[in-house]
Amino acid sequence: MAQQEHQSCIEACDACAAACDHCATACLSEPNVAAMVECIKSDMDCADICRLASAVMARDSSRAQEICSLCASICDACAAECEKHQHEHCKQCAEACRKCADECRGMSR
Repeated sequence: MAQQEHQSCIEACDACAAACDHCATACLSEPNVAAMVECIKSDMDCADICRLASAVMARDSSRAQEICSLCASICDACAAECEKHQHEHCKQCAEACRKCADECRGMSR
């Protein structure tokens, strides 16, 4: 079953989506929210593509490799944006994004 075959990637996508949701929400509580706008947008995009990637892998979609390749790219971009900030939630998000990107790259080969 594809879900078992891709379980580590599915879990990384789910964890990344949760980390991105948390980061976006935490960014909204920062004193200078205006400085966090790109981070929030990136978090939202990343969370969405991670959820989609997880779902298509779970249902063994023929588009899973293509979506996971895109997910890896978006996760890399989100990690790069989060790494611009010193907040702990951004650091944790960047780490989850890097892990997810690595898993998705491995799956999309």
